[in-house]
Amino acid sequence: MNESILEVEEVTKLFGGLAALDDVSFSVEAGEIKAVIGPNGAGKTTLFNVLTGVYRPNSGRVILKGKNIIGSRPDQITAMGMIRTFQTVELFEGMTVLENTMVGCHSRSKYGFLSNSLRIPRAMREERRIFEEAMQILTDVGIETRASDEGMNLAYGQQRMLEFARALASQPEILLLDEPAAGLNPYETGELSNLISKLRDRGLTIIIVEHDMGLVMGISNDIVVLDYGEVIARGTPDVIKNDPKVIEAYLGIGTE
Repeated sequence: MNESILEVEEVTKLFGGLAALDDVSFSVEAGEIKAVIGPNGAGKTTLFNVLTGVYRPNSGRVILKGKNIIGSRPDQITAMGMIRTFQTVELFEGMTVLENTMVGCHSRSKYGFLSNSLRIPRAMREERRIFEEAMQILTDVGIETRASDEGMNLAYGQQRMLEFARALASQPEILLLDEPAAGLNPYETGELSNLISKLRDRGLTIIIVEHDMGLVMGISNDIVVLDYGEVIARGTPDVIKNDPKVIEAYLGIGTE
């Protein structure tokens, strides 16, 4: 068994008198794909907002690599190696596919705009390294031939892959995927499944919120089920799809 890289301990988040998250606890092992599923309003997006520092919970702890990150800013959590994608694609308008990806690489660069503009040799070597790294990432996600095209001009499925590429360029240890298959056709969903599995095989830890049960059951090592902000089940895909509480709350309402 791998060591836990992330631990969610008794997290509660209230909005007025409503508990969006109610005493939620689970752990994530390094190198696994952990899925979080549940009906609309179950608390999945609130959970992601707590994990990434957008919301501060009313109680509980989130332990990332041994450190309690409650109270940390989103940029600080990103710097610790936990990166998030969003339900809606958010690309930099007016930038090419390559430039969008290089932005992620630049977040780790030692040199700023001034060094590059003055063509300082070390900065130029760094810029070349970033270019090559970004191109490799685009190759990994299958859109390297569109590198010089404007990102906003890509088809929706390719924009999803570009968002993946930009996140991967920051070299995260944990990647949080919020509805990555939303709007994708079956072929694109299959390509997405292959990519996520490949990233896991390379050692990346992935937490995925997703409604596509075929995708979830096909790639997840472990699943957490939320309903009305509470964890009602957790376990392997085989355990979850046969759990009566999960079938009643979620799987039995035509989501497959």
